[in-house]
Amino acid sequence: MSTDAETRGRRGRARRLLGKAVIDTRPLRIRDFRRLWLTTAVTAVGSQLTAVAVPKQIYDLTGSSGYVGLTGAVGLVPLLVFGLWGGAIADAFDRRTVLLVSNLGVAVASGLLWLQAFLHFDSVALILVLLGVGQAFVAVNMPTRSAAVARLVPTALLPPAVALNFTTLTFGMVFGPLMAGSLIPVLGLSTLYLVDTVALFGALALVSLLPAIRPGEGASRRAGISDIADGFRYLAVRKLLLVSFLVDIIAMTAGMPRALFPEMAERTFGDPPGGGIALGWLFAAIPIGSALFGLFSGAFARIARQGAAITVAVCAWGLAVVGFGLSNSLWLAVLFLALGGGADLISAVHRGSMLQTEATDEMRGRMQGVFTVVVAGGPRVADVLHGWGGAAFGTAVATTVGGVLVVVLTIAAVAAVPSFWRYRLAG
Repeated sequence: MSTDAETRGRRGRARRLLGKAVIDTRPLRIRDFRRLWLTTAVTAVGSQLTAVAVPKQIYDLTGSSGYVGLTGAVGLVPLLVFGLWGGAIADAFDRRTVLLVSNLGVAVASGLLWLQAFLHFDSVALILVLLGVGQAFVAVNMPTRSAAVARLVPTALLPPAVALNFTTLTFGMVFGPLMAGSLIPVLGLSTLYLVDTVALFGALALVSLLPAIRPGEGASRRAGISDIADGFRYLAVRKLLLVSFLVDIIAMTAGMPRALFPEMAERTFGDPPGGGIALGWLFAAIPIGSALFGLFSGAFARIARQGAAITVAVCAWGLAVVGFGLSNSLWLAVLFLALGGGADLISAVHRGSMLQTEATDEMRGRMQGVFTVVVAGGPRVADVLHGWGGAAFGTAVATTVGGVLVVVLTIAAVAAVPSFWRYRLAG
């Protein structure tokens, strides 16, 4: 029989193993990072409320999915343009000030969306304009927020800090839409905008408590086209960063089959023509997988060989997409997508940490701007490629071939720069 001491020893070992596996919260002990993270947590859910409310309101006004599709284009263009410019702004000015101004801009745009819905202006053009303005401020805020992290936490805590941010955003993607669906029938659509507005002003108060995050001595004090171009020239010679962006582009353009979800939900998994449970599960599976893996990010955030971790994770994403493409069972398909979402989170955590570590502070904002463009643009390019591929060759072929391409192209990209595979986090 086991003695009490042996039992306590086993329990202690189990607690230590669990402590290493669950998400690492040590960065939250740092007051200023905790404040920044809280703004991310508050707005992660709120932003998803607006992301649901805008297309819903436009569809209610027009009855046309074509008009709803315009929201994607209106949201993408500001993200592409202002994402790059926002990175240059983050390098040229006090990042706390940039966060305050951009956060205020998003809050005002959200408040105006609430006002037009509350007063029943019923103008699609006005909604799209306000959406575009809000996304422009978001595009400035995102790279600035990310670039600030490395100034608030030590290098050794960058991977868990990035994991905390990504996991929080993923939970917002899961629970925000669920909350939106619950609130609309009870409180009305305009309330979604109002909740987001209140959350944004609350985040603004937290940002005001951050210390000044001024640019370093060698930083540019301008944010023009030449400064954006300097960022691309910098990226061209930083091969480690270039490969980290390239493998993400490969993963998101060749291996993101979400444009095929509606057809597969109906034709492969048996949804009725008007929509059903399969479609919801397909769209939810990837963020659910990311959120679950994020909760146990302590198991992989401590990996020092970040280049190898990114490579394996991106290839795992590709293999998960292959499994999804070959699945005839809804729950097997959801499982593969969830595993893919988990692999994507692992890749994102280490790519984000590598970017924070390898980019110099005077270039960190511009590199985060490029990161924003890649994250925003890649899936939208994938929508076009998979949409046409599915129409021409069938959904299973388009998805499976895309997953295979992810693996092949990722291996080729890493083989071309072997130092990426060998890369280790310093310290």
